[in-house]
Amino acid sequence: MPKKLVIKVTAGADAPERCSQAFTVAAVAVASGVEVSLWLTGESAWFALPGRAAEFELPHSAPLPDLVDSILAGGGITLCTQCAARRDISEKDVLEGVRIAGAQVFVQEAMADGAQALVY
Repeated sequence: MPKKLVIKVTAGADAPERCSQAFTVAAVAVASGVEVSLWLTGESAWFALPGRAAEFELPHSAPLPDLVDSILAGGGITLCTQCAARRDISEKDVLEGVRIAGAQVFVQEAMADGAQALVY
């Protein structure tokens, strides 16, 4: 099993099943003891803001706020720098525990020894 799972989610409410899959896999990995780094890019960037996950609904899926809480409790969530800038989101706007970082940090995490990267 990889030492670290790096997941980039590019979808939000525009592709709810793909979005939910990414958050579900990240939360299950955290619960399984895997080190997880979840990256919010594109439309998923909105879920870095307080209350936004509660607006997301997908039948037969775990509530997104619960998944976000699980991931933050045992892993990390990063908001893409460019995606944040395009949406006028700053560090003062995001949920506690969410960091903002760019592509260089993503590549560094994804290429680290023992890392496995997934993109949704």
